[in-house]
Amino acid sequence: MRADGTFTVTSFVPTELKPEPAVATGLPVGVATLEKHFEGEVTGRSATLFTAAFDQTTGVGTYVAMESFEGTLQGREGAFNFVHSATTSGSDRTAEFFTIVPSSGTADLVGISGAGGMAVDADGTHRIWFDYQLD
Repeated sequence: MRADGTFTVTSFVPTELKPEPAVATGLPVGVATLEKHFEGEVTGRSATLFTAAFDQTTGVGTYVAMESFEGTLQGREGAFNFVHSATTSGSDRTAEFFTIVPSSGTADLVGISGAGGMAVDADGTHRIWFDYQLD
């Protein structure tokens, strides 16, 4: 099954958490928490731990995000975790990874598994999709 939606980031809060021991690199690693709200066949919200080595000026870097989603996929209500990452050279997304965490589903989403993806339209609309199965 495939569920499509759009999302907005409603909160992005950098934390003071830093890797220990400290290692100096060309792009420092940072951690933030995010909240997102979803609409469409994917409706609900997520809490995210976001880790990145990223240059705000050039838009170059890589991120890894672990999200805890609660809401509905095509009317099925519950919660689950998913993880995604990507690299950008400033205007693209490469080396993308996106998967639903096994055994993380609750309620109507128990047994959820699969993958998905994200994209940003030219007008700034953030899109998400889940290609999923329920056991």
